[in-house]
Amino acid sequence: MTLTLLSRSYCHLCDEMLAAATPLAAAAGATVAVIDVDADPELERRYGDRVPVLLAGDAATGTEICHFRLDPARLKAVLALSAAAG
Repeated sequence: MTLTLLSRSYCHLCDEMLAAATPLAAAAGATVAVIDVDADPELERRYGDRVPVLLAGDAATGTEICHFRLDPARLKAVLALSAAAG
């Protein structure tokens, strides 16, 4: 499974979410891809100041897990469902 973190280079909340999500993802065999929303006009328009956003899947079609602060319980549930699905 791939998780996508929508981020900004100057965002301390983004750094915190990445640091917290990465070990949980790694423990479940998932990876975290980081995308700078300011590099993509559509993502910047869609998310504006509502970053960081952690998605299950890619930026185009992923499902939001949480935003602003990591929700570890929700992330673990999503990872468990993904592992159970196979």
